[in-house]
Amino acid sequence: MAKSVEEFNKKRLRSSNITVVVSIALVLFLLGLMGLILINAQKYSDYLKEQLVVNAYFEENYDIKDSAKIAKQEAVAVELINNMEAVKRTKYITKKMATAEAKKSLGIDAEALFEEDIYPASVEVSLKAGYTDSIKTASVLKELKAIPGIKEVKNDTDSQKIYDNLNKILKWILGFCLLFLILAIVLINNSIRLKVFSKRFIIKTMQLVGAKRRFILTPFIKEALILGVLGAAIGLLALFGVWYYFTTAIKTPFVQDTNQYIWLVVSIFGVGLFITVLSTIIATWRFLKSNVDDLYYS
Repeated sequence: MAKSVEEFNKKRLRSSNITVVVSIALVLFLLGLMGLILINAQKYSDYLKEQLVVNAYFEENYDIKDSAKIAKQEAVAVELINNMEAVKRTKYITKKMATAEAKKSLGIDAEALFEEDIYPASVEVSLKAGYTDSIKTASVLKELKAIPGIKEVKNDTDSQKIYDNLNKILKWILGFCLLFLILAIVLINNSIRLKVFSKRFIIKTMQLVGAKRRFILTPFIKEALILGVLGAAIGLLALFGVWYYFTTAIKTPFVQDTNQYIWLVVSIFGVGLFITVLSTIIATWRFLKSNVDDLYYS
């Protein structure tokens, strides 16, 4: 009879541990999925933002005898633009290149319409992702206009609005990630509390026979660490399995930024272990502080 009761308790313990591990794995899988979405949304957003082009036009009306002087001035201006902190890359377009592009875009190949290079030389300036919001872009435009030789600076205002909206979308995604983090804390905490609740009489019995609180807490914390590691490992395996299938299906690289993926893995393990251990300590401490009679009504 005693043996059957012991086997029943072992089965119940295994079942309880499996339930906790599955709960942790599922919650961390969803949290990691939101993290992957945020990482890749940020990278795609940065890529789109860096397509924003600001055109800086040089002086077009000058005496032909000053051509060498103007060319040197333009070269210096391009160098100054390249050294600006906000600039990702530049493309210098000469008057001849501008005329050739105009012919191509108009579909005209007749030399009669372009007897001379009527378009000014310019620089296409691509900004870094962090400088594409309206305020910072306006500051960059002002800085470009101050460069000697630059006559006019233009940017695509419609594209600017799109990039501003991208920031709003990223904020919403970040908000959902924080919401999932809160849900992860709540769900894992509830799973751990139920597990500790089933052992409340054992905890109180150990305390009544003279065991110190640290002695009682230690095995629970060790078990929480093991369950947290198992849950995080299973959650990450499922996460990257799904991600591998998804990236293979759409033919994109599985890992686009190694550092960010490493931080994601570390964060998932950290969150899983921290919540599991903290919930275990809080739940166990609650029963250590309670009276025997309270155990029947907890």
